[in-house]
Amino acid sequence: MNNLRRRVVLMVFCVPKLGSVPFLTHKRHLGLGLSKKMSSSMENCHVDVQNKLEVVRPATEVYAQEAIEALKAGKVIAVPTDTLYGFACDACSLEAVSSIYEMKGRKHTSPLAICVGDVSHIQHFAVTDYLPHGLLDSLLPGPVTVILRRGESSALEKSLNPGLDSVGVRVPDCNFIRAVARGLGKAVALTSANLSGQPSSLCIKDFENLWNRCAYVYDGGALPSNGAGSTIVDLTLPGKYKILRPGSAREETLAILEKHSLVEEAPVI
Repeated sequence: MNNLRRRVVLMVFCVPKLGSVPFLTHKRHLGLGLSKKMSSSMENCHVDVQNKLEVVRPATEVYAQEAIEALKAGKVIAVPTDTLYGFACDACSLEAVSSIYEMKGRKHTSPLAICVGDVSHIQHFAVTDYLPHGLLDSLLPGPVTVILRRGESSALEKSLNPGLDSVGVRVPDCNFIRAVARGLGKAVALTSANLSGQPSSLCIKDFENLWNRCAYVYDGGALPSNGAGSTIVDLTLPGKYKILRPGSAREETLAILEKHSLVEEAPVI
């Protein structure tokens, strides 16, 4: 009887615990082929994550020069603004501008806005002398895109928005993109960082599928915006204005326009 008890006890204590020895046993039974496949998948995943992480940078002054050099080389970068994340490139680089249209799936008939570092730089790319004194300084920097006459003396490349005699101009209230625009010394083509027709991006995760199309992605964190984008106002007619998109600063913009005695352009019937 004692011998029988001893055998039962030995049998119980010799059963392997689930989650330890059986794991090694399963690996042996399933063969090395699956193990290698799983290992390869994990390595590919790691490489993919690593590649993505290599293009992401914080949107700080330390990386501004790197961004400038990328633009000078004809590359596209992703940047935060005061409203949405955007794709940016040298507005005078036909190849870079074409890349933005291609990566967004955007029609070439849809114009691109430009971004400059300071309000005083706008006069190099658009006509401003017919505007009320101080108007642009009141609107910008800020979440507003002003549509101005391009003029014959514009320093913009003719290949940007061909056939249009006007141009949308931004001076975002965002130190990083303004520093990059100043350093480039030319206009920066700027458009929202998303596929055409898709929701706008308020953080870099929103356009992660397009990271691999950018030289660098500059992370400014989640933007405190409602996703409406900038307010677009047409100022091409002297003394008049027309709101083309309400955007995120419609009321503030209207107050400034009225303060400078501009009147709303009558709708075409």
